[in-house]
Amino acid sequence: MSNTLLHVPGLVDTHVHINFETFEADIEMVARDWREAGVVQLVHSCVELADFPGMQSLAARFPELHLAVGLHPLDAHKWDTTTANQIRACAVAGPRVVAIGETGLDFFKAQNREQQEEVFRTQIAIAQELDLAVIIHCRDAAEAVHRVLTEVGPVRGVMHCWGGTPEETRSFVELGMYVSFSGIVTFKNAGLLQQSVLEVPDHLLLIETDCPFLAPVPRRGKRNEPAFVAYVAQKVAELRGRTSEEIAGLTGANARRLFRLPAP
Repeated sequence: MSNTLLHVPGLVDTHVHINFETFEADIEMVARDWREAGVVQLVHSCVELADFPGMQSLAARFPELHLAVGLHPLDAHKWDTTTANQIRACAVAGPRVVAIGETGLDFFKAQNREQQEEVFRTQIAIAQELDLAVIIHCRDAAEAVHRVLTEVGPVRGVMHCWGGTPEETRSFVELGMYVSFSGIVTFKNAGLLQQSVLEVPDHLLLIETDCPFLAPVPRRGKRNEPAFVAYVAQKVAELRGRTSEEIAGLTGANARRLFRLPAP
């Protein structure tokens, strides 16, 4: 392991995109680094269905990698009459699929609100039908996401790469949603989000990288990768008055419960 990598045993990175082109040339080295940094399991989220075969190939190479399948809200315009059945087919393709997503609402970059909500509701219904977790992307849409989750009934899921206020955080915790923090929590201007970290009870807390995006301090500005989830654990531990090992242990247990992952 590189001397500059932080090591925390027992980490689970609950949101990665290692199928992106930026990882093609050195994916074996990236995997070596996440293992040496202490990452024992990963959940690979899906942006659009065309990504899924490549994700399956990666899962075949890396046994600690588990998969989600779904359509990102910024790709909601790609939904057609066949998409729901395609998601179902991928979701039952094998035991490595543990979630539907990422789905959700993004009103920061797109304004097709009704279309996004319809696609979001349909993917939640698929997850409920198949008894899978839901990975939820929520940007500038907390009120609408909360309304949908309240209306559709019990949902087993996670607010991924969470960036909301303490008040918004409490509202999702009250629904029983898991809340996952990314490298954003290490940023100097993340004071409000750091307060939100304290609103999540131990049993609903998760961590992630959302790599290759949002590399944490001290790697900010670089390509993010799963090994760097250790820095997220370190910051969350600092904020909550725990050790990094304690945070790795409880978030790892939470990830296995939410996604029904096997023991690592």
